[in-house]
Amino acid sequence: MSIFQSALFAIVSFLASIAGAICGIGGGVVIKPVLDLFGWASVSAISFLSGCTVLSMSCYTVGKSLIAGEKTVDLKRGTPLAVGAALGGIAGKQLFQLIEGMSANPDMVGGVQAACLAVITALTLLYSLNKSKIKTRQVASAAACVFIGLILGIMSSFLGIGGGPVNLVFLYYFFSMETKIAAANSLYIILFSQITSLVTTLVTGTVPAFTPITLIFMVVGGILGGMAGRAVNKRIDSPAVERLFIYLMGAIILISIGNMWNYLPAASFSR
Repeated sequence: MSIFQSALFAIVSFLASIAGAICGIGGGVVIKPVLDLFGWASVSAISFLSGCTVLSMSCYTVGKSLIAGEKTVDLKRGTPLAVGAALGGIAGKQLFQLIEGMSANPDMVGGVQAACLAVITALTLLYSLNKSKIKTRQVASAAACVFIGLILGIMSSFLGIGGGPVNLVFLYYFFSMETKIAAANSLYIILFSQITSLVTTLVTGTVPAFTPITLIFMVVGGILGGMAGRAVNKRIDSPAVERLFIYLMGAIILISIGNMWNYLPAASFSR
């Protein structure tokens, strides 16, 4: 991959991480489909690079919040959610490797990811537009939190998006969290799921081929984006966060449909 391509990946990571830190979606839900659209790296490489970028951004954002003594993360419920997400991160990575191993063409797993992301994002957008009409819950059981975190971890790790909008919907519905509080807790969950996903990749020796400079550029872009997004988040209100979230969901759905169009026909043709 050329320096120009690596630099463009870094710009995408920076802008996506700004939005991710503001909305609590981690940035990967933007990074992964956009880089897939470029088609400059393999599906597995993009998933790995996206996951590492999201991990770096969430490390900074969550770490900064905890050091500053902010009370935005609900540790009583967020910690069992994070434990479940960590377990889900392992399961999601294994699911990705299973589907990749079963496919005659690597494009197939990219098409499956794009299709799943399009459907999940569409459902998330539908919920977000109608959430004022939906009665939420107040889940307190630690076991239930672990199970919910497990589902979130599997989806985020398999799709290579870190956490994405589905985290927020689950936090809204099951825990009645306000938008900015949900964003902070979402990043806390993402942190754990991405750590275990990365460790699983390293331990199993399934790190895909990639250009090291690209990873460095993207990680730096992710951290800088996290810094910028955290600063913006403090200056805007929840309705503004919700509007940005909805606009992003619409864009992600369109990009995911484009990726389905590119990946699935290519995989079918190769067979």
